[in-house]
Amino acid sequence: METVRKLSLCFLIFALTAGLVPLSAAKNDVTPQIKSEIDRLQESLKAKPITDKDAIQIAAMADGALKAASAAISSGQLYLALEQLGRAEDLLHAARRMDDKAEVEKGGLPAFQAQWNKVSLQLTAFDKEAHSQTWTGSPLAVRALAEAADGKAIPLLEGGQGFATATGPKDGLLYVGQAEGEADFARFCAALKFSGQSPAVPVRSLLPELQNLQDKTNAAFQPPQSIDLHSRFIALNSQLKLAQELDASKFYAGALYAYLEAARHFGMLKMEPLDAAQQAALKQDIGALRTKLASSTNDESMAELFLQRAESYVSHPDGSAPTADEWRGARVILDQVLPAYYAALKPAAPLKQANGKTVEITLVRWPYT
Repeated sequence: METVRKLSLCFLIFALTAGLVPLSAAKNDVTPQIKSEIDRLQESLKAKPITDKDAIQIAAMADGALKAASAAISSGQLYLALEQLGRAEDLLHAARRMDDKAEVEKGGLPAFQAQWNKVSLQLTAFDKEAHSQTWTGSPLAVRALAEAADGKAIPLLEGGQGFATATGPKDGLLYVGQAEGEADFARFCAALKFSGQSPAVPVRSLLPELQNLQDKTNAAFQPPQSIDLHSRFIALNSQLKLAQELDASKFYAGALYAYLEAARHFGMLKMEPLDAAQQAALKQDIGALRTKLASSTNDESMAELFLQRAESYVSHPDGSAPTADEWRGARVILDQVLPAYYAALKPAAPLKQANGKTVEITLVRWPYT
């Protein structure tokens, strides 16, 4: 038996180095870590339910994200589970802060400011650590999710202070909690230990791509589309804003993730509904891409993340039928998001030069909403 184990181990090492086994297969050792974190947060909701009337709905959204993360990890969709876990961390911390508002209600703005100052010190120190993170051996998607979370933390915290000052101390607690949740999720990603050493995916500034997508977004913002799809434009611009901030901070993996999310929102602006034949073709295309990624020896985690998202759109664990938007969303991922990802791995195109004519426009957008 011992001889068999040694032979099996030798074969695995050989297969990995020869490219016979996808590197992702050697990284499933993080699955228990992710599942444990999902379970921990679910247990915390049961042990200490949210009772504040304003926070109950947010807690329910956190619970929904945790259930989605649990379903994803059970289906082997590791990166999708991690993405949903990040959403749950954000929402749950926000609900906890709102639920624990007695001190701020009693002490007013000074009490809020004292809490804010403490969190600010913690997040500033963490942000410094995050910029020195090496990410050796971690898949690109994990690094991207962590960098995106870290990039949102401090702006959300600053937004909380603005709300506390403008509308009332307790109104800032939601954003303080969100900031803490984003930072905790980024820490969790950084602590994940992967086995297999994937070749590092080169990432770079995405300024040309972001400039191009912003130009296309501005051109598309015309009635009636700008009215009928207003919420989609808000989501699109919030992702562009986040991507630009991450790019400026040299969180290039996080900027790539936010850019691809923006590309997805842009693609949804004009994607037509799919008929039965197109839906069947989409499922075949998803299957073909699944086979292609499974046989790759490169770090395909970012493509894997979005493919897992597309798979979750068209195949529900409970057997329910996908919505029209889910069919459209899956098609956009395959036709627009993934090509944008692979194009972003190539050298950057030259930045457009200004034509000498300038127009100053002031946009007021709340962070990441």
